[in-house]
Amino acid sequence: MRTLAEINDKIRRQCAVVWTIEELKARVAEVGVTQTAQEVDVVTTGTFEPMESSGAIINLGHTDPPIKIRKCWLDGIPAYAGFGAVDLYLGATQGVDYIDTGEVPDVEELRERGGGHVIEDLIADKPVHLRAIGQVTDCYPRASFETTITRNTINQFYLFNPRNLYQNFIVGVNGGDRPLFTYLGPLQPRLANAVYSNPGAISPLLNDPELQLIGIGTQIFLGGGIGYIAWEGTQHFPLQKRLPNRTPIGPSATLALIGDAKQMNPKWVRGCYFKNYGPSLMLGVGVPLPVLNEEVVNSCAVQDKDVVAPVVDFSIPRRVRPTFGLVSYAQLKTGRITIEGKSVKVAPLASIFRSRQVAVELKEWILRGEFTLTEPVASIPMNRSFLPQDLHTSL
Repeated sequence: MRTLAEINDKIRRQCAVVWTIEELKARVAEVGVTQTAQEVDVVTTGTFEPMESSGAIINLGHTDPPIKIRKCWLDGIPAYAGFGAVDLYLGATQGVDYIDTGEVPDVEELRERGGGHVIEDLIADKPVHLRAIGQVTDCYPRASFETTITRNTINQFYLFNPRNLYQNFIVGVNGGDRPLFTYLGPLQPRLANAVYSNPGAISPLLNDPELQLIGIGTQIFLGGGIGYIAWEGTQHFPLQKRLPNRTPIGPSATLALIGDAKQMNPKWVRGCYFKNYGPSLMLGVGVPLPVLNEEVVNSCAVQDKDVVAPVVDFSIPRRVRPTFGLVSYAQLKTGRITIEGKSVKVAPLASIFRSRQVAVELKEWILRGEFTLTEPVASIPMNRSFLPQDLHTSL
């Protein structure tokens, strides 16, 4: 029906028809797939959820005299310095190393701050304390360095996230007799609560189940700025079992993402903390889907009742954990699910409200002609798996 070039031409002329994924689903329910496909050019999807396999590349610029950094702390949080002299990688889940900093501030405050919070602060242009220890060489004679940095005083600052945008995930419960503190948050004993992470049928990759519309080089909304799909994500598992509608029944495809953090907005990049588990990063990601044909609309029409996730028991301390079967996202979003005859309260880890806001903001960018669609330079492989092939894996 359409080509990407035709859609981009309409975007530049500001006459493209752009709907959020929820607007498209509602229209399909009203008039059907065929007519909907004739009416819309682009569908925007979004999510705002914890994505702990994230981090930032930072280049500080050379000091005078120069230093070859081998150890470095940003607000007391270690950054990896095994690259060039002043290149760093700050992981979102890295916690404060108060022993090496020589300072022991309030312990509770330490537990609740990590790399994700420093990334958020830098994006917000807040000052961050830096302390570095160097390896003295003839070309790098400086042994140590201490300063304050901001977003505008460093050379490069970009997110490079090895694993984001899970195509579906799990529901966590606790069938044991003591509370558990997990990457899904606290799970109360004896099936007292359940937590799910993925926002369901509005989630980006569930609306392109075989990743036919996106690939390496696809431009996306990342943290309130422009980002790109860089590669398949770690633990990419597209061979997960799927329903007849092609959506996976558990964790499946993942993507590695990259984007200039200097353009991002702290509204969409938020450091967070999970009690007795550690720090992480809440991240807003939006993916535009070009409506090239009816099949695109048919895939995007999937509803929460048509997508399922496995209910995983975290009380079993094994790599492969038992499950209580599958549950639909329609059931999850009622706030209650039934497990072995017991009614269990359930809550989302993702912000459904902010996920919708991501899709709306990306739609506005496209309508203003500020964001066009890109042709992938290569496809994301859909015939690979990682070992072990199980349902339980981290965010």
